[in-house]
Amino acid sequence: MHDDLISRAQTWLAEDPDPETREELAKLIDAGDTAELSARFGGTLQFGTAGLRGELGAGPMRMNRGVVIRAAAGLAAYLKKNGTPHGGADAGLVVIGYDARHKSADFARDTAAVMTGAGLRAAVLPRPLPTPVLAFAIRHLGAVAGVEVTASHNPPRDNGYKVYLGDGSQIVPPADAGIAAEIDAIASLHDVPRPESGWQTLDDAVLDAYLARTDAVLDAGSPRTARTVYTAMHGVGRDVLVAAFARAGFPEPVLVAEQADPDPDFPTVAFPNPEEPGAMDLAFARARATDPDLVIANDPDADRCAVAVKDGGDWRMLRGDEVGALLAAHLVRRGATGTFAESIVSSSLLGRIADKAGLPYEETLTGFKWIARVDGLRYGYEEALGYCVDPEGVRDKDGITAALLITELASVLKEQGRTLLDLLDDLAVEHGLHATDQLSVRVEDLSVISEAMRRLREQPPTELAGLAITRAEDLTRGTDRLPPTDGLRYTLDGARVIVRPSGTEPKLKCYLEVVVPVTAHADLPAAHARASELLTAVKRDLSSAAGI
Repeated sequence: MHDDLISRAQTWLAEDPDPETREELAKLIDAGDTAELSARFGGTLQFGTAGLRGELGAGPMRMNRGVVIRAAAGLAAYLKKNGTPHGGADAGLVVIGYDARHKSADFARDTAAVMTGAGLRAAVLPRPLPTPVLAFAIRHLGAVAGVEVTASHNPPRDNGYKVYLGDGSQIVPPADAGIAAEIDAIASLHDVPRPESGWQTLDDAVLDAYLARTDAVLDAGSPRTARTVYTAMHGVGRDVLVAAFARAGFPEPVLVAEQADPDPDFPTVAFPNPEEPGAMDLAFARARATDPDLVIANDPDADRCAVAVKDGGDWRMLRGDEVGALLAAHLVRRGATGTFAESIVSSSLLGRIADKAGLPYEETLTGFKWIARVDGLRYGYEEALGYCVDPEGVRDKDGITAALLITELASVLKEQGRTLLDLLDDLAVEHGLHATDQLSVRVEDLSVISEAMRRLREQPPTELAGLAITRAEDLTRGTDRLPPTDGLRYTLDGARVIVRPSGTEPKLKCYLEVVVPVTAHADLPAAHARASELLTAVKRDLSSAAGI
Protein backbone atom coordinates (compact mmCIF):
# COMPACT_ATOMS: atom_id res chain seq x y z
CA MET A 1 0.00 0.00 0.00
CA HIS A 2 2.79 2.41 0.96
CA ASP A 3 4.76 1.69 -2.21
CA ASP A 4 1.64 2.07 -4.37
CA LEU A 5 0.83 5.41 -2.73
CA ILE A 6 4.34 6.73 -3.28
CA SER A 7 4.27 5.49 -6.88
CA ARG A 8 1.00 7.31 -7.61
CA ALA A 9 2.34 10.48 -6.01
CA GLN A 10 5.56 10.29 -8.06
CA THR A 11 3.57 9.78 -11.27
CA TRP A 12 1.49 12.88 -10.44
CA LEU A 13 4.63 14.83 -9.56
CA ALA A 14 6.20 14.05 -12.95
CA GLU A 15 3.20 15.64 -14.72
CA ASP A 16 2.47 18.57 -12.39
CA PRO A 17 2.90 21.84 -14.35
CA ASP A 18 2.94 24.07 -11.24
CA PRO A 19 6.28 24.63 -9.46
CA GLU A 20 4.50 25.46 -6.18
CA THR A 21 2.50 22.23 -5.95
CA ARG A 22 5.48 20.22 -7.28
CA GLU A 23 7.60 21.49 -4.39
CA GLU A 24 4.80 20.79 -1.92
CA LEU A 25 4.31 17.23 -3.16
CA ALA A 26 8.03 16.47 -3.35
CA LYS A 27 8.38 17.38 0.35
CA LEU A 28 5.51 15.04 1.27
CA ILE A 29 7.08 12.20 -0.72
CA ASP A 30 10.53 12.80 0.78
CA ALA A 31 9.04 12.87 4.28
CA GLY A 32 7.10 9.65 3.64
CA ASP A 33 3.97 11.42 4.98
CA THR A 34 1.54 8.61 4.16
CA ALA A 35 -1.36 10.18 6.08
CA GLU A 36 -1.24 13.37 4.04
CA LEU A 37 -0.52 11.54 0.80
CA SER A 38 -3.48 9.23 1.44
CA ALA A 39 -5.73 12.27 1.93
CA ARG A 40 -4.59 13.71 -1.40
CA PHE A 41 -4.47 10.48 -3.42
CA GLY A 42 -7.36 8.55 -1.89
CA GLY A 43 -9.62 9.41 -4.85
CA THR A 44 -10.35 12.34 -7.13
CA LEU A 45 -12.38 15.51 -6.69
CA GLN A 46 -15.87 14.80 -8.01
CA PHE A 47 -18.19 17.07 -9.95
CA GLY A 48 -20.75 18.31 -7.42
CA THR A 49 -22.85 21.48 -7.61
CA ALA A 50 -22.12 22.36 -11.26
CA GLY A 51 -18.42 21.52 -11.14
CA LEU A 52 -15.47 21.12 -8.79
CA ARG A 53 -14.66 22.70 -5.46
CA GLY A 54 -11.99 21.89 -2.92
CA GLU A 55 -8.91 22.88 -0.98
CA LEU A 56 -5.89 24.13 -2.91
CA GLY A 57 -2.89 21.81 -2.94
CA ALA A 58 -1.14 18.99 -4.79
CA GLY A 59 -2.86 15.74 -5.76
CA PRO A 60 -6.15 14.60 -7.33
CA MET A 61 -8.17 15.33 -4.17
CA ARG A 62 -7.15 19.00 -4.19
CA MET A 63 -7.72 21.96 -6.50
CA ASN A 64 -4.58 22.57 -8.58
CA ARG A 65 -3.48 23.16 -12.16
CA GLY A 66 -3.30 19.44 -12.91
CA VAL A 67 -6.89 18.87 -11.80
CA VAL A 68 -8.06 21.96 -13.70
CA ILE A 69 -6.28 20.97 -16.93
CA ARG A 70 -7.94 17.54 -16.74
CA ALA A 71 -11.33 19.15 -16.05
CA ALA A 72 -10.92 21.52 -19.00
CA ALA A 73 -9.83 18.69 -21.30
CA GLY A 74 -12.81 16.61 -20.21
CA LEU A 75 -15.17 19.52 -20.86
CA ALA A 76 -13.62 20.13 -24.29
CA ALA A 77 -13.95 16.46 -25.23
CA TYR A 78 -17.57 16.43 -24.04
CA LEU A 79 -18.40 19.55 -26.06
CA LYS A 80 -16.85 18.12 -29.21
CA LYS A 81 -18.60 14.77 -28.80
CA ASN A 82 -21.96 16.42 -28.31
CA GLY A 83 -22.14 18.28 -31.57
CA THR A 84 -20.26 21.46 -30.76
CA PRO A 85 -18.61 22.89 -33.90
CA HIS A 86 -14.84 22.88 -33.55
CA GLY A 87 -11.90 23.90 -35.68
CA GLY A 88 -11.63 26.98 -37.91
CA ALA A 89 -13.62 30.19 -37.71
CA ASP A 90 -16.83 28.36 -36.78
CA ALA A 91 -15.30 26.65 -33.73
CA GLY A 92 -17.48 26.76 -30.64
CA LEU A 93 -16.64 29.54 -28.21
CA VAL A 94 -15.95 28.85 -24.53
CA VAL A 95 -15.91 31.98 -22.36
CA ILE A 96 -13.94 31.91 -19.10
CA GLY A 97 -14.25 34.09 -16.02
CA TYR A 98 -12.45 34.07 -12.70
CA ASP A 99 -12.48 35.67 -9.27
CA ALA A 100 -9.59 37.03 -7.18
CA ARG A 101 -8.82 33.87 -5.19
CA HIS A 102 -5.41 32.24 -5.05
CA LYS A 103 -4.65 30.51 -8.39
CA SER A 104 -7.87 31.69 -10.10
CA ALA A 105 -6.05 33.54 -12.89
CA ASP A 106 -3.78 30.52 -13.45
CA PHE A 107 -6.73 28.16 -13.66
CA ALA A 108 -8.49 30.47 -16.13
CA ARG A 109 -5.40 30.71 -18.34
CA ASP A 110 -4.93 26.90 -18.28
CA THR A 111 -8.56 26.44 -19.29
CA ALA A 112 -8.16 28.82 -22.22
CA ALA A 113 -5.03 26.97 -23.36
CA VAL A 114 -6.75 23.58 -23.20
CA MET A 115 -9.80 24.79 -25.13
CA THR A 116 -7.57 26.32 -27.80
CA GLY A 117 -5.50 23.15 -28.03
CA ALA A 118 -8.69 21.13 -28.46
CA GLY A 119 -9.73 23.17 -31.52
CA LEU A 120 -12.32 25.32 -29.74
CA ARG A 121 -12.22 29.09 -29.37
CA ALA A 122 -11.56 30.54 -25.93
CA ALA A 123 -12.22 34.01 -24.58
CA VAL A 124 -11.19 35.11 -21.08
CA LEU A 125 -12.83 37.98 -19.22
CA PRO A 126 -10.44 40.95 -18.86
CA ARG A 127 -9.85 40.68 -15.09
CA PRO A 128 -11.45 39.19 -11.97
CA LEU A 129 -15.18 39.93 -12.26
CA PRO A 130 -18.44 38.78 -10.64
CA THR A 131 -19.74 35.35 -11.60
CA PRO A 132 -22.98 36.86 -13.03
CA VAL A 133 -20.90 38.76 -15.62
CA LEU A 134 -19.61 35.39 -16.87
CA ALA A 135 -23.13 33.91 -16.87
CA PHE A 136 -24.30 36.95 -18.88
CA ALA A 137 -21.35 36.73 -21.29
CA ILE A 138 -22.16 33.14 -22.29
CA ARG A 139 -25.52 34.14 -23.76
CA HIS A 140 -24.39 37.58 -24.92
CA LEU A 141 -21.49 36.14 -26.93
CA GLY A 142 -23.31 33.03 -28.14
CA ALA A 143 -20.82 30.71 -26.43
CA VAL A 144 -21.30 26.94 -26.33
CA ALA A 145 -20.09 26.81 -22.74
CA GLY A 146 -18.63 28.87 -19.94
CA VAL A 147 -16.32 28.30 -17.01
CA GLU A 148 -16.09 30.40 -13.85
CA VAL A 149 -13.11 29.83 -11.59
CA THR A 150 -14.45 30.56 -8.11
CA ALA A 151 -15.13 29.01 -4.73
CA SER A 152 -17.82 31.61 -4.01
CA HIS A 153 -17.95 32.10 -0.22
CA ASN A 154 -15.78 29.14 0.81
CA PRO A 155 -12.74 29.62 3.09
CA PRO A 156 -9.52 31.19 1.64
CA ARG A 157 -7.80 27.81 1.18
CA ASP A 158 -10.44 26.69 -1.36
CA ASN A 159 -11.03 27.25 -5.03
CA GLY A 160 -13.49 25.85 -7.54
CA TYR A 161 -14.50 25.37 -11.14
CA LYS A 162 -18.09 26.08 -12.15
CA VAL A 163 -19.27 24.91 -15.58
CA TYR A 164 -22.11 26.35 -17.67
CA LEU A 165 -23.46 25.21 -21.02
CA GLY A 166 -24.56 27.46 -23.87
CA ASP A 167 -27.98 28.31 -22.45
CA GLY A 168 -26.14 30.21 -19.71
CA SER A 169 -27.17 27.92 -16.87
CA GLN A 170 -25.02 25.58 -14.81
CA ILE A 171 -24.63 21.94 -15.81
CA VAL A 172 -27.07 19.32 -14.55
CA PRO A 173 -27.25 15.55 -15.06
CA PRO A 174 -26.46 13.86 -17.37
CA ALA A 175 -23.96 16.49 -18.60
CA ASP A 176 -21.99 16.37 -15.33
CA ALA A 177 -21.56 12.59 -15.58
CA GLY A 178 -20.64 12.91 -19.26
CA ILE A 179 -17.94 15.45 -18.51
CA ALA A 180 -16.69 13.39 -15.55
CA ALA A 181 -16.36 10.33 -17.82
CA GLU A 182 -14.26 12.34 -20.29
CA ILE A 183 -12.05 13.57 -17.45
CA ASP A 184 -11.53 9.99 -16.27
CA ALA A 185 -10.53 8.97 -19.79
CA ILE A 186 -7.49 11.29 -19.79
CA ALA A 187 -4.48 9.05 -19.22
CA SER A 188 -1.80 11.71 -18.90
CA LEU A 189 -1.50 15.49 -18.87
CA HIS A 190 1.15 15.06 -21.53
CA ASP A 191 -1.70 14.03 -23.86
CA VAL A 192 -3.45 17.41 -23.45
CA PRO A 193 -2.27 20.08 -25.93
CA ARG A 194 -1.80 23.48 -24.27
CA PRO A 195 -0.54 26.11 -26.70
CA GLU A 196 1.07 29.25 -25.29
CA SER A 197 -1.32 31.54 -27.15
CA GLY A 198 -4.29 31.57 -29.47
CA TRP A 199 -7.11 32.59 -27.17
CA GLN A 200 -8.74 36.00 -26.80
CA THR A 201 -8.68 38.25 -23.76
CA LEU A 202 -11.92 40.20 -23.87
CA ASP A 203 -12.06 43.96 -23.37
CA ASP A 204 -14.63 45.83 -21.31
CA ALA A 205 -17.32 45.65 -24.00
CA VAL A 206 -18.90 42.57 -22.41
CA LEU A 207 -18.90 44.25 -18.97
CA ASP A 208 -20.42 47.38 -20.50
CA ALA A 209 -23.14 45.23 -22.07
CA TYR A 210 -23.84 43.61 -18.71
CA LEU A 211 -24.08 47.00 -17.01
CA ALA A 212 -26.39 48.27 -19.75
CA ARG A 213 -28.58 45.22 -19.13
CA THR A 214 -28.86 46.04 -15.42
CA ASP A 215 -30.96 49.08 -16.39
CA ALA A 216 -33.74 46.68 -17.45
CA VAL A 217 -34.13 45.48 -13.85
CA LEU A 218 -35.59 48.79 -12.63
CA ASP A 219 -38.84 50.59 -13.39
CA ALA A 220 -38.40 53.69 -15.49
CA GLY A 221 -39.06 56.71 -13.31
CA SER A 222 -38.99 54.81 -10.01
CA PRO A 223 -37.56 56.66 -6.99
CA ARG A 224 -33.81 56.20 -6.45
CA THR A 225 -33.37 57.75 -3.00
CA ALA A 226 -32.38 54.91 -0.66
CA ARG A 227 -28.90 55.27 0.81
CA THR A 228 -26.76 52.16 1.27
CA VAL A 229 -23.66 50.90 3.03
CA TYR A 230 -21.97 48.24 0.91
CA THR A 231 -19.37 45.56 1.54
CA ALA A 232 -17.75 43.45 -1.16
CA MET A 233 -16.49 40.97 1.51
CA HIS A 234 -12.95 41.14 0.05
CA GLY A 235 -14.33 39.95 -3.30
CA VAL A 236 -14.80 41.24 -6.82
CA GLY A 237 -18.18 42.96 -6.55
CA ARG A 238 -17.27 46.53 -5.63
CA ASP A 239 -16.44 48.14 -8.97
CA VAL A 240 -19.33 46.53 -10.83
CA LEU A 241 -21.91 47.29 -8.14
CA VAL A 242 -20.78 50.89 -7.74
CA ALA A 243 -20.92 51.35 -11.53
CA ALA A 244 -24.42 49.81 -11.68
CA PHE A 245 -25.66 52.08 -8.88
CA ALA A 246 -24.20 55.13 -10.62
CA ARG A 247 -25.91 54.22 -13.91
CA ALA A 248 -29.21 53.78 -12.06
CA GLY A 249 -28.93 57.13 -10.30
CA PHE A 250 -28.88 55.83 -6.72
CA PRO A 251 -26.80 57.62 -4.09
CA GLU A 252 -23.22 56.33 -4.16
CA PRO A 253 -22.91 53.44 -1.70
CA VAL A 254 -20.80 54.06 1.39
CA LEU A 255 -18.11 51.40 1.25
CA VAL A 256 -16.82 49.24 4.08
CA ALA A 257 -13.23 50.22 3.33
CA GLU A 258 -11.60 47.31 5.18
CA GLN A 259 -13.41 44.81 2.91
CA ALA A 260 -13.61 46.80 -0.33
CA ASP A 261 -10.51 45.55 -2.17
CA PRO A 262 -10.20 41.99 -3.49
CA ASP A 263 -8.06 39.95 -1.09
CA PRO A 264 -7.82 36.15 -1.43
CA ASP A 265 -6.89 35.81 2.25
CA PHE A 266 -10.17 37.43 3.46
CA PRO A 267 -8.35 38.88 6.48
CA THR A 268 -11.31 40.41 8.36
CA VAL A 269 -13.66 37.40 8.38
CA ALA A 270 -13.48 33.78 9.51
CA PHE A 271 -15.61 32.78 6.51
CA PRO A 272 -16.27 35.25 3.66
CA ASN A 273 -20.02 34.58 3.72
CA PRO A 274 -22.46 37.28 4.86
CA GLU A 275 -24.51 34.57 6.61
CA GLU A 276 -21.64 33.55 8.90
CA PRO A 277 -21.43 35.02 12.43
CA GLY A 278 -19.24 38.12 12.54
CA ALA A 279 -18.94 38.56 8.77
CA MET A 280 -21.18 41.66 8.80
CA ASP A 281 -19.73 43.30 11.92
CA LEU A 282 -17.70 45.90 10.01
CA ALA A 283 -20.67 46.71 7.77
CA PHE A 284 -22.90 47.21 10.80
CA ALA A 285 -20.28 49.47 12.40
CA ARG A 286 -20.22 51.58 9.23
CA ALA A 287 -24.02 51.70 9.22
CA ARG A 288 -24.13 52.89 12.83
CA ALA A 289 -21.79 55.72 11.85
CA THR A 290 -23.63 56.79 8.67
CA ASP A 291 -27.30 55.79 9.26
CA PRO A 292 -28.18 54.53 5.74
CA ASP A 293 -31.53 53.06 4.70
CA LEU A 294 -30.07 49.58 4.25
CA VAL A 295 -26.85 47.60 4.24
CA ILE A 296 -25.97 45.46 1.23
CA ALA A 297 -23.29 42.78 1.02
CA ASN A 298 -22.11 40.57 -1.79
CA ASP A 299 -20.23 37.34 -1.28
CA PRO A 300 -16.73 37.25 -2.85
CA ASP A 301 -17.87 36.37 -6.40
CA ALA A 302 -20.92 38.67 -6.09
CA ASP A 303 -23.57 36.19 -7.16
CA ARG A 304 -25.28 36.43 -3.75
CA CYS A 305 -26.79 39.47 -2.10
CA ALA A 306 -27.29 40.01 1.63
CA VAL A 307 -29.48 42.77 3.01
CA ALA A 308 -29.57 44.24 6.50
CA VAL A 309 -32.02 46.76 7.95
CA LYS A 310 -32.35 48.87 11.06
CA ASP A 311 -34.58 47.07 13.52
CA GLY A 312 -35.22 49.14 16.61
CA GLY A 313 -31.92 50.60 17.72
CA ASP A 314 -29.55 48.39 15.78
CA TRP A 315 -29.01 46.53 12.53
CA ARG A 316 -29.92 42.98 11.63
CA MET A 317 -29.55 40.75 8.60
CA LEU A 318 -32.70 39.82 6.76
CA ARG A 319 -32.97 36.13 6.06
CA GLY A 320 -32.69 35.06 2.46
CA ASP A 321 -36.32 34.01 2.58
CA GLU A 322 -37.35 37.49 3.75
CA VAL A 323 -35.48 39.16 0.88
CA GLY A 324 -36.91 36.56 -1.50
CA ALA A 325 -40.45 37.44 -0.45
CA LEU A 326 -39.80 41.20 -0.58
CA LEU A 327 -38.44 41.02 -4.14
CA ALA A 328 -41.37 38.85 -5.20
CA ALA A 329 -43.90 41.28 -3.73
CA HIS A 330 -42.13 44.17 -5.44
CA LEU A 331 -42.20 42.42 -8.82
CA VAL A 332 -45.88 41.56 -8.38
CA ARG A 333 -46.66 45.20 -7.57
CA ARG A 334 -44.83 46.20 -10.75
CA GLY A 335 -47.00 43.85 -12.80
CA ALA A 336 -44.47 41.11 -13.52
CA THR A 337 -45.67 38.10 -15.50
CA GLY A 338 -44.13 34.67 -15.84
CA THR A 339 -43.23 31.86 -13.47
CA PHE A 340 -41.97 32.42 -9.94
CA ALA A 341 -39.68 29.61 -8.78
CA GLU A 342 -37.64 28.59 -5.77
CA SER A 343 -35.76 25.62 -4.40
CA ILE A 344 -37.53 23.20 -2.08
CA VAL A 345 -35.50 24.43 0.91
CA SER A 346 -36.82 27.98 0.55
CA SER A 347 -39.91 29.44 2.22
CA SER A 348 -43.35 28.40 1.01
CA LEU A 349 -44.35 32.07 1.22
CA LEU A 350 -43.29 32.58 -2.39
CA GLY A 351 -45.93 30.08 -3.48
CA ARG A 352 -48.59 32.00 -1.54
CA ILE A 353 -47.54 35.30 -3.11
CA ALA A 354 -47.56 33.82 -6.63
CA ASP A 355 -50.91 32.11 -6.09
CA LYS A 356 -52.54 35.32 -4.83
CA ALA A 357 -51.18 37.15 -7.89
CA GLY A 358 -52.39 34.41 -10.27
CA LEU A 359 -48.84 33.62 -11.39
CA PRO A 360 -47.37 30.18 -12.15
CA TYR A 361 -45.14 28.76 -9.41
CA GLU A 362 -42.55 25.98 -9.42
CA GLU A 363 -40.39 24.24 -6.82
CA THR A 364 -37.03 22.76 -7.84
CA LEU A 365 -34.15 20.92 -6.25
CA THR A 366 -31.56 23.04 -4.46
CA GLY A 367 -29.32 25.14 -6.69
CA PHE A 368 -29.72 27.64 -9.47
CA LYS A 369 -28.76 24.99 -12.00
CA TRP A 370 -32.34 23.77 -11.45
CA ILE A 371 -34.14 27.08 -10.84
CA ALA A 372 -32.69 28.59 -14.03
CA ARG A 373 -34.23 25.80 -16.12
CA VAL A 374 -37.84 26.47 -15.11
CA ASP A 375 -39.97 27.16 -18.18
CA GLY A 376 -41.06 30.78 -18.47
CA LEU A 377 -39.01 31.84 -15.44
CA ARG A 378 -39.55 35.45 -14.41
CA TYR A 379 -38.12 35.35 -10.89
CA GLY A 380 -36.28 32.70 -8.92
CA TYR A 381 -34.61 32.62 -5.55
CA GLU A 382 -33.26 30.36 -2.86
CA GLU A 383 -32.78 31.00 0.82
CA ALA A 384 -28.96 31.04 0.64
CA LEU A 385 -29.07 34.69 -0.53
CA GLY A 386 -29.41 33.84 -4.23
CA TYR A 387 -31.81 35.81 -6.46
CA CYS A 388 -32.40 35.76 -10.20
CA VAL A 389 -34.32 38.92 -11.07
CA ASP A 390 -33.44 39.14 -14.79
CA PRO A 391 -33.43 35.60 -16.20
CA GLU A 392 -33.24 36.81 -19.79
CA GLY A 393 -29.95 38.53 -19.02
CA VAL A 394 -28.40 36.23 -16.40
CA ARG A 395 -29.72 32.71 -16.05
CA ASP A 396 -28.21 32.32 -12.60
CA LYS A 397 -28.22 34.10 -9.28
CA ASP A 398 -26.94 37.67 -9.52
CA GLY A 399 -25.97 39.71 -6.47
CA ILE A 400 -25.61 42.94 -8.46
CA THR A 401 -29.07 43.13 -10.03
CA ALA A 402 -30.66 41.83 -6.80
CA ALA A 403 -28.98 44.72 -4.94
CA LEU A 404 -30.40 47.19 -7.46
CA LEU A 405 -33.91 45.80 -7.15
CA ILE A 406 -33.99 45.71 -3.33
CA THR A 407 -32.65 49.29 -3.26
CA GLU A 408 -35.40 50.36 -5.65
CA LEU A 409 -37.96 48.75 -3.34
CA ALA A 410 -36.43 50.49 -0.31
CA SER A 411 -36.64 53.77 -2.24
CA VAL A 412 -40.32 53.24 -3.09
CA LEU A 413 -41.11 52.49 0.55
CA LYS A 414 -39.00 55.42 1.76
CA GLU A 415 -41.11 57.80 -0.35
CA GLN A 416 -44.14 56.39 1.52
CA GLY A 417 -42.49 56.81 4.93
CA ARG A 418 -42.21 53.03 5.25
CA THR A 419 -39.47 50.39 5.42
CA LEU A 420 -38.75 46.86 4.28
CA LEU A 421 -39.82 45.63 7.73
CA ASP A 422 -43.21 47.30 7.28
CA LEU A 423 -43.72 45.40 4.02
CA LEU A 424 -42.70 42.13 5.69
CA ASP A 425 -45.36 42.76 8.33
CA ASP A 426 -47.96 43.34 5.60
CA LEU A 427 -47.01 40.06 3.94
CA ALA A 428 -47.33 38.21 7.28
CA VAL A 429 -50.83 39.57 7.84
CA GLU A 430 -51.83 38.75 4.25
CA HIS A 431 -50.33 35.26 4.01
CA GLY A 432 -49.46 34.16 7.56
CA LEU A 433 -46.12 34.58 9.31
CA HIS A 434 -43.63 32.31 7.52
CA ALA A 435 -40.66 32.01 9.87
CA THR A 436 -37.57 30.09 8.79
CA ASP A 437 -34.37 28.94 10.45
CA GLN A 438 -31.54 26.53 9.76
CA LEU A 439 -29.72 23.89 11.73
CA SER A 440 -26.33 23.67 10.02
CA VAL A 441 -23.52 21.40 11.22
CA ARG A 442 -20.00 21.78 9.78
CA VAL A 443 -17.97 18.58 10.09
CA GLU A 444 -14.38 17.46 9.71
CA ASP A 445 -15.44 13.84 9.18
CA LEU A 446 -17.97 13.37 6.36
CA SER A 447 -19.14 10.09 7.92
CA VAL A 448 -20.94 12.19 10.57
CA ILE A 449 -23.27 13.41 7.81
CA SER A 450 -23.94 9.97 6.32
CA GLU A 451 -24.54 8.55 9.80
CA ALA A 452 -27.10 11.29 10.58
CA MET A 453 -28.91 10.63 7.30
CA ARG A 454 -28.87 6.86 7.95
CA ARG A 455 -30.26 7.35 11.45
CA LEU A 456 -33.11 9.55 10.23
CA ARG A 457 -33.98 7.04 7.51
CA GLU A 458 -33.93 4.03 9.81
CA GLN A 459 -35.56 5.70 12.82
CA PRO A 460 -37.64 8.56 11.38
CA PRO A 461 -39.21 10.95 13.90
CA THR A 462 -43.00 10.90 14.21
CA GLU A 463 -43.29 14.41 15.63
CA LEU A 464 -41.19 17.53 16.11
CA ALA A 465 -41.96 20.31 18.62
CA GLY A 466 -45.15 18.46 19.49
CA LEU A 467 -46.36 18.77 15.88
CA ALA A 468 -47.25 15.49 14.20
CA ILE A 469 -45.35 14.64 11.02
CA THR A 470 -48.11 14.13 8.48
CA ARG A 471 -45.82 13.16 5.61
CA ALA A 472 -42.23 11.92 5.44
CA GLU A 473 -40.49 11.75 2.04
CA ASP A 474 -37.13 10.24 1.18
CA LEU A 475 -36.11 12.39 -1.78
CA THR A 476 -33.58 9.83 -3.04
CA ARG A 477 -36.62 8.22 -4.65
CA GLY A 478 -37.65 11.46 -6.36
CA THR A 479 -41.21 12.74 -6.49
CA ASP A 480 -43.74 13.31 -9.25
CA ARG A 481 -42.19 16.77 -9.73
CA LEU A 482 -38.57 16.38 -8.57
CA PRO A 483 -35.69 14.17 -9.71
CA PRO A 484 -33.94 12.10 -7.03
CA THR A 485 -31.61 13.85 -4.56
CA ASP A 486 -30.06 12.97 -1.23
CA GLY A 487 -32.53 14.55 1.15
CA LEU A 488 -35.45 14.03 3.52
CA ARG A 489 -38.59 16.17 3.69
CA TYR A 490 -41.02 16.20 6.60
CA THR A 491 -44.39 17.92 6.39
CA LEU A 492 -45.92 18.82 9.75
CA ASP A 493 -49.13 20.49 10.79
CA GLY A 494 -48.03 24.10 10.28
CA ALA A 495 -44.36 23.40 9.66
CA ARG A 496 -41.87 21.87 7.21
CA VAL A 497 -38.37 20.42 7.59
CA ILE A 498 -35.83 19.41 4.92
CA VAL A 499 -32.54 17.68 5.73
CA ARG A 500 -29.74 17.39 3.15
CA PRO A 501 -25.95 17.27 2.87
CA SER A 502 -24.49 20.46 1.38
CA GLY A 503 -23.35 20.18 -2.21
CA THR A 504 -20.43 22.60 -1.77
CA GLU A 505 -19.23 22.39 1.84
CA PRO A 506 -18.72 19.69 4.51
CA LYS A 507 -22.03 20.53 6.17
CA LEU A 508 -25.31 18.86 7.06
CA LYS A 509 -28.08 21.38 6.49
CA CYS A 510 -31.56 21.25 7.99
CA TYR A 511 -34.06 23.83 6.74
CA LEU A 512 -36.94 24.66 9.07
CA GLU A 513 -40.13 26.59 8.43
CA VAL A 514 -43.16 27.26 10.60
CA VAL A 515 -46.29 29.11 9.51
CA VAL A 516 -48.31 30.96 12.14
CA PRO A 517 -51.69 32.48 11.14
CA VAL A 518 -51.97 36.25 11.66
CA THR A 519 -55.30 38.10 11.52
CA ALA A 520 -54.13 41.68 12.16
CA HIS A 521 -50.97 43.72 12.65
CA ALA A 522 -51.66 43.80 16.38
CA ASP A 523 -51.22 40.01 16.48
CA LEU A 524 -47.70 40.08 15.02
CA PRO A 525 -45.70 40.22 18.29
CA ALA A 526 -47.49 37.12 19.62
CA ALA A 527 -47.08 35.36 16.25
CA HIS A 528 -43.33 36.07 16.20
CA ALA A 529 -43.01 34.76 19.76
CA ARG A 530 -44.90 31.58 18.87
CA ALA A 531 -42.84 31.06 15.70
CA SER A 532 -39.58 31.50 17.62
CA GLU A 533 -40.72 29.00 20.26
CA LEU A 534 -41.69 26.44 17.61
CA LEU A 535 -38.46 26.83 15.63
CA THR A 536 -36.37 26.38 18.77
CA ALA A 537 -38.29 23.21 19.66
CA VAL A 538 -38.11 21.82 16.12
CA LYS A 539 -34.36 22.43 16.04
CA ARG A 540 -33.91 20.70 19.41
CA ASP A 541 -36.00 17.65 18.50
CA LEU A 542 -34.49 17.28 15.04
CA SER A 543 -30.97 17.53 16.43
CA SER A 544 -31.80 14.73 18.87
CA ALA A 545 -33.38 12.55 16.18
CA ALA A 546 -30.38 12.96 13.86
CA GLY A 547 -27.82 12.49 16.62
CA ILE A 548 -26.02 15.76 15.84
